[in-house]
Amino acid sequence: MIALVDYDAGNTRSVRNALKRLGVEATVTSDPEVLRQADRVLFPGVGHAQSAMEALRSHELEAPLREITAPFLGICLGMQLMCAYTEEGHTTGLGIVPTKVVRFGDDANRPVPQMGWNHFESIKQQSPLFKGVSTEDNVYYVHSYYAQVDDSTEAVTHYGVEFAAAIRYQNYFGVQFHPEKSGEVGLKILQNFLELT
Repeated sequence: MIALVDYDAGNTRSVRNALKRLGVEATVTSDPEVLRQADRVLFPGVGHAQSAMEALRSHELEAPLREITAPFLGICLGMQLMCAYTEEGHTTGLGIVPTKVVRFGDDANRPVPQMGWNHFESIKQQSPLFKGVSTEDNVYYVHSYYAQVDDSTEAVTHYGVEFAAAIRYQNYFGVQFHPEKSGEVGLKILQNFLELT
């Protein structure tokens, strides 16, 4: 079973539709027991970090999400909430990775949020999430905050500064971009996630 975390802050419909294009049906749930038993868990997110963390707590999902043993994929805000802290609302995240999330600086030549297509500066060799994906491939971003590059970084993108386009800790993966809006490249990344062992 593929589970999509439902906490009133996710772009679950578009992720679910992308999975359908890959021939996969997903269960949208906020039930911790269903999430624990899932073969794969996707954690989408849009909106404000502080509100999203409050929603997770109100659904009593904070601790269960830290205990997932199946492959786990955080998307956009979902990835940021996997981190220890975000400047957005001065919010403590799930702390799955120790990374800090910060806001893009204001720059007249670089609008904030980053909204649109961008390529990868680098991809960690043999990253299972990016099998068959190259640095020349473009993916779709919509974000004002970014995870800083550190040991958990799987891929890097540049937008005025280098930032973590993807992160990993054990079975937990996160992507700052929206694979469900990134055409064939995004579907390839989602397929790679579905094939993780």
